[in-house]
Amino acid sequence: MLADDGRHQPGDDPLWNESWYLDFWRPDGSLGGYVRLGLYPNLGRSWYWACLVREGLPLVTVIEHEAPLPKPPGLELRFSGLWTDVVAGEALSHMSVGLEAFGLALDDPTEVYRTGRGDPVPLGFDLEWDTDGAVFEYDVTTRYEVPCRVHGEILVGQEAIELDGWGQRDHSWGVRDWWQIGWCWHSGRLDDGAPFHATIVDDRAWSIGYVGADAAPIGTGALTADLDDEGLARSARIRLDDLYLALEPVSWSPVLLTAPDGRVSRLARALVRYTAADGRTGCGWLELNQPQGTSNGV
Repeated sequence: MLADDGRHQPGDDPLWNESWYLDFWRPDGSLGGYVRLGLYPNLGRSWYWACLVREGLPLVTVIEHEAPLPKPPGLELRFSGLWTDVVAGEALSHMSVGLEAFGLALDDPTEVYRTGRGDPVPLGFDLEWDTDGAVFEYDVTTRYEVPCRVHGEILVGQEAIELDGWGQRDHSWGVRDWWQIGWCWHSGRLDDGAPFHATIVDDRAWSIGYVGADAAPIGTGALTADLDDEGLARSARIRLDDLYLALEPVSWSPVLLTAPDGRVSRLARALVRYTAADGRTGCGWLELNQPQGTSNGV
């Protein structure tokens, strides 16, 4: 088992990256969000994303790709209009996020792919992720996934929201080239309490993931999706061995990713509702990484 949630010694590749991803959602799917802190020590910068999505309301998102690296060994980050701290408690058991930032409210989430303009809105998190299920360790890369219970307070504009819900967090480190291949990542929890997760790379016929509180590894994962002109899924179906899931997107929170060499990828992330073939329902997050080529469209 991987030892801890802390920082690791970087490799030499410019795209060596270490990240902490933390998702959350209400059990009914009416509200969700995520935080991602990604360190690029060889580029001297951090990527930070945070968002709040609510059914029928505008996306509120924070996207910062020019922040400095946190001072070791911690993960506290200060930049223009942004303060955050990601704090690990007992290893693989607890993690908390504090956030004070100015986000952007967007009626059309795909505006992130174009102007990135919206109405400024204060956004704050004081959230706790407590492990609720077995930790799932990847056997092909340095990464692990953790099903969680999530609770705390969200501040958006003048509104304070109490959260008692579910979530998933992961920690990974190594070379990640967002612009080379596409993938589907997703996680969720069904109404009987069963968590699940998978990463699926269709063009390489490769998948990895788990189903159940004991993190039993899957043998086969597959995705079919009906995409609109922006690459957002109108609907999707996922198979994890004998678990068949239909996905209904609730709210989108995408990110535009530009590589140092000009390549571009669209990361389409959505809060989704799941319906299993056996009638169980649930909620979680879906991620579709969609490389586009270079910034001039080639």
